Amino acid sequence: MNDAARGSRGGCAERPRTETPAGAGDSFGMLAEVLLGGGAVVLSGAGLSTESGIPDYRGPTGQARRGQPMTYQAFTGSAVARQRYWARSHLGWHHIAAAKPNAGHHAVAELERRGLLAGIITQNVDGLHQAAGARNITELHGSLYRVVCLSCWQRTSRRVLDERLRASNPSWHQRASAVHPDGDVALEETAGFAVVDCEECGGALKPDVVFFGENVPKQRVEACYAMVSAARALVVLGSSLTVMSGFRYVRHAASIGTPVVIVNQGATRGDDLAAATLDAPLGATLSAVLGRAPRI
Repeated sequence: MNDAARGSRGGCAERPRTETPAGAGDSFGMLAEVLLGGGAVVLSGAGLSTESGIPDYRGPTGQARRGQPMTYQAFTGSAVARQRYWARSHLGWHHIAAAKPNAGHHAVAELERRGLLAGIITQNVDGLHQAAGARNITELHGSLYRVVCLSCWQRTSRRVLDERLRASNPSWHQRASAVHPDGDVALEETAGFAVVDCEECGGALKPDVVFFGENVPKQRVEACYAMVSAARALVVLGSSLTVMSGFRYVRHAASIGTPVVIVNQGATRGDDLAAATLDAPLGATLSAVLGRAPRI
């Protein structure tokens, strides 16, 4: 048992026991040090949300779980592609919206509440950091909770769109299939789905997320670079760092001498740049870190 898990003296109640992840060794110690020392930036990925029932893209083996997702070019270039996307996403949205933050999300939110984080950059689009109570979040790839019109650029609530799609497709929700991390499902027959357009101008609607083949807005990219540049450490939680949009911040941190610690189930693209790596479940690991924090 580590020191933070021992009961305090003087008759006070014993603190909950927290275990260091098996085989973690010095990597867990460095993770705890950089998170509890303050000033770290968290970069989270799909692996943080798997304990909430949302699958990641690759899994511990690094092998992709699915075929190529919808690209920006396909979505914007074809009404049939948009119909296919919205038919699948309409089903997947119900699963995403019902997901609850897990122990890992709550631990990150608690670290932020204690003033120990300089910021949170998430590659996830599921809103679970906010649901756990975190506030200073940069959604690198946007959010499934918003919809944007590709003509007038007005942003509206996904929940409002869901109501409109339900009204136009009253029996569609009875279809069930596996949900993907970007909020759609594996559904082949989508020809009968009725797509709805922007109520303001009649333009095509798109989820307010960054599709494959689409660039992260430059201002957002630069804000994240500035955040990482000012951080005492960069902690990656649940990302294989396969795509450049997240990996570039690990590369940047390493280039300026900022320690990088990676916690992920499976190898990552950034392992060679990290000061420490830890292959362990996120919820238990981050809870164990909090178990070492002073009581407040």
